[in-house]
Amino acid sequence: MIGVIPPGLLNMTAAKISLKEGHVRGIVFSAGVCVIVFIQTYLASIFARYLSKHHEVIGILRAVALVIFILITIYFLFIAKSEPKQQKEPKRRSKHSRFFQGMFLSGINVFPIPYQAYMTITLASFGWMTFEQTSIMAYVVGAATGTFVTLYMYIFFFDKIKGKTFTSQKNMNRIIGGITGVISIVTIINMIQDF
Repeated sequence: MIGVIPPGLLNMTAAKISLKEGHVRGIVFSAGVCVIVFIQTYLASIFARYLSKHHEVIGILRAVALVIFILITIYFLFIAKSEPKQQKEPKRRSKHSRFFQGMFLSGINVFPIPYQAYMTITLASFGWMTFEQTSIMAYVVGAATGTFVTLYMYIFFFDKIKGKTFTSQKNMNRIIGGITGVISIVTIINMIQDF
């Protein structure tokens, strides 16, 4: 939960889908996100030792994440439409498309891989986790469950304030773009400090 609590692209998108299309679709999106979180956390746990010994791999992952976050920032701040066009017949998306959208957005977010690898190594250094299969699976299930709970809390919170101007499409796009912009700036600063 700690890694997902700060507002981010996935949290805000889950809230946005829930506001526009209802709780069920927000929850389906969140389930898609959690499938990828499960896979990413598992991979990060398996390769934690390798990543800790080869810092250039973390640097490459950070650079890829930076490019992705910059593109997402540009999209939400400058390209995304502020208000959707009214359609005569509202187009209903299937629940499956929201599930796969959650998987896709979570999949392009490579930032959790080095984060989870770091957390795995940190927990192992404290003796709270070992690199045995049972311990890794317990951590992976906990990470996926924590992610789902956090996304659900965002859905619930934004449902409570949905009548406010804060939750308009234009403001939601600005919030998502601002968050990814801040993440991009922090990533750039960290990359400069590493040199």
